[in-house]
Amino acid sequence: MGAGHEYGAGTAAPSGLPAARLLGRLARDEPEFETRMQESLERAEKWLRAGAHGALDPRVGALTGHLAEAGGKRLRPLLVLLGAEFGDPLADGVTQAAVIAELVHIASLYHDDVMDGAATRHGVPSVHARFGERAAVLGGDWLLARAAQLAAELGPAAVHLNAQAAGRLVAGQLRELAGPAPDEDRVTHYFHVAAGKTAALLAMALGIGAVQAGAPAPAAAALTECGEQLGIAFQIADDLLDLTSPAELTGKERGKDLLAGVASLPVLLAREGTDPADAELRALLAAGPVPPAALPRALELFERSAALAETEAVMHRRLDRARSALAGLPDLPARRALLALCDYVALRTSLSRKEPQG
Repeated sequence: MGAGHEYGAGTAAPSGLPAARLLGRLARDEPEFETRMQESLERAEKWLRAGAHGALDPRVGALTGHLAEAGGKRLRPLLVLLGAEFGDPLADGVTQAAVIAELVHIASLYHDDVMDGAATRHGVPSVHARFGERAAVLGGDWLLARAAQLAAELGPAAVHLNAQAAGRLVAGQLRELAGPAPDEDRVTHYFHVAAGKTAALLAMALGIGAVQAGAPAPAAAALTECGEQLGIAFQIADDLLDLTSPAELTGKERGKDLLAGVASLPVLLAREGTDPADAELRALLAAGPVPPAALPRALELFERSAALAETEAVMHRRLDRARSALAGLPDLPARRALLALCDYVALRTSLSRKEPQG
């Protein structure tokens, strides 16, 4: 795996990672592939936890390793490993590339939680709630620097992909903070933010996995495009789940984005709609954050609104683009898993609209 062998030391990676459970859904009837990928995920997790704690001062290590220890979906390492399947998945640096993708993601969460004032993340106190805002920002910066160091060990291609993704991520965060320009379409602004904050890392994950494994350039480009479209679809799906998914399914309060005044895609489309049947919903959204007392009515109106149906249609178009990007790739288990991931995103939102069985 190149330099940085200290990652091989330490405790065994925990089992039952969310990405490993997701892989079980995506790789049904492919037991050998699933087992090999599960083992690769565990190696990446072991390296990640050691890498996030890699500061010389153990007090700093507690800060930088806080969210890595708390867990997470680990979707980005999984995508790196899937991308590597189109080359030599055992090539030097593939696991290290998976660690890079997750370090950049965790760094973004440190910064996001400061900007949003979030009190918790992954079921534990957020970094800024535990260590303070200044420490959280610096901890996120350290993780970005660590990812850059690891990319430098892999060579120019990894450096370029890491730098490009980090730049897009920060640009997306800045766009979100600044809001749309006076003459900018708000939906266009939404997609610029989503491309930076969500799609950039998924695109980088699939791309860096393919490049590090020596996959052909056309395959790496196709995988990068798949990640880009999948990332936008994931963001739209999260917007939908905030409005439609019962708290007992997600563990999060339904309508939290409405209470916070988040300009999600369904909110933007509802505000811009002209259907007379949605007039009451537009009036509720016009003032910004929805008052807590009005939240149940707003959620009820969204359920039958044209905006929700239009948002779902946009998500499905993005998923279709992700599938199309994979059309020319070899029919490998990894390709089938990525197609299943597209199906999973769509299914996840449709199931959220069904009432839980009692």
